[in-house]
Amino acid sequence: MEIIAATQNTHKIKELSEIMKAFGFHVLSLSAAGIPAIDIEEDGATFEENSLKKAMVIMRLSGKPAVADDSGLEVDCLDGAPGVYSARFSGSHGPDADAENNKKLLRLMEDVPAPQRTGRFVSVITLVFPDGKIIATRGVCEGTICREPHGAGGFGYDPLFIPNGYEKTFAELPQEVKNLISHRAKAIAELKERLNTC
Repeated sequence: MEIIAATQNTHKIKELSEIMKAFGFHVLSLSAAGIPAIDIEEDGATFEENSLKKAMVIMRLSGKPAVADDSGLEVDCLDGAPGVYSARFSGSHGPDADAENNKKLLRLMEDVPAPQRTGRFVSVITLVFPDGKIIATRGVCEGTICREPHGAGGFGYDPLFIPNGYEKTFAELPQEVKNLISHRAKAIAELKERLNTC
């Protein structure tokens, strides 16, 4: 099944494609689907609201099934921040945004002791169809926030996040491992289950 990814984030498209390929889905980028780049304002209060909005916009533009992921990092000692603002936490845009977001997070957590550096990655994936069917799933990966970036892989807050049960950050773990345990992988696995029961 061909599905259009409602994102311009090349990292997310790559990760979605790699994970969903195992489930028999072929994920197309906006450009591959012939859809011009479009900025969809993520003004929802929840990951669910943002994910649904993005998927609906692209489905209506294309007339084809569209999938959208809205995800972020929730840190307990920061009352769940950065949350839905994860991608724009520092106010930076462009190629330096990830690094600036990480710097701000570390600055805010500078005096937080190890036992309180808990948090989670959350991913909400919404798949919408032209016939009106909507499937939304949520995946969560619990972990801790380290004190400095480690690893060159991944994107976003991956260099700071150590998933429970591991000693390395998402940015240090092999992609095939991350694709099995990540928040996005869990949301996609649930999506597959939901599709199988439809």
